[in-house]
Amino acid sequence: MTAGFCSLDGKTALVTGASKGIGRAIAAELASAGASVVLSYRTGADEAEELAAEIGGRAVQADVSDPESARALVEAAGDVDVLVNNAGITRDGLLVRMSDEDWRAVIDTNLASCFYTCRAVARGMMKKRSGAVVNISSIVGIHGNWGQTNYAASKAGIIGFTKALARELGSRNVRANVVVPGYVKTQLTDVLPEEATKTMLDNTPLGRLGDPEDVAGAVRFLCSEEAAFITGAVLLVDGGLGM
Repeated sequence: MTAGFCSLDGKTALVTGASKGIGRAIAAELASAGASVVLSYRTGADEAEELAAEIGGRAVQADVSDPESARALVEAAGDVDVLVNNAGITRDGLLVRMSDEDWRAVIDTNLASCFYTCRAVARGMMKKRSGAVVNISSIVGIHGNWGQTNYAASKAGIIGFTKALARELGSRNVRANVVVPGYVKTQLTDVLPEEATKTMLDNTPLGRLGDPEDVAGAVRFLCSEEAAFITGAVLLVDGGLGM
């Protein structure tokens, strides 16, 4: 790999859900590529501020499930060249027992947030005829999963949303792509029963859980000029699970 490969020198990148897990790894990776990174978080202020200091970025508290908060976040970030929507939550439960609140919370945080932030950055990117959006989905959005109708709907929705966005913005040289992580070692997978983890591994050809850095590397590539002719793509980073 050459020194300039997938460089983001001079770019401003906004990463949502950046205080922990995959979002934290993405923020660190984009900073290592030379980007000036704005880390958005709703909770985990200490972790976000610590990472921001470590990578020379800025941490901004925001609730991206709220349109005004998302708009204010983008305004605070400045002239955004790269947007990575990673913010997400789970509120698992069987459909017949799922509350309206648990449905709305997941849809608003995972899916509506992409609409709010992308709408806020789109005009600026189109005006300068440059920009890259990467939205983080999940293998659950492709395969579904027991007890996760809300999460699966939100993550599947991200794929359709991003493809439509890519068509709308392509003529202005603004790209939009999706990264679909498989099962990755985060706080969400740490609490899974041993049997569930074994089933995942048995179905994953590479035979291991992913690391957040595996996802971060794919995001960096899609944000860079090396991916200048890629838009509307759905990149599975899942060890082969989704084949």
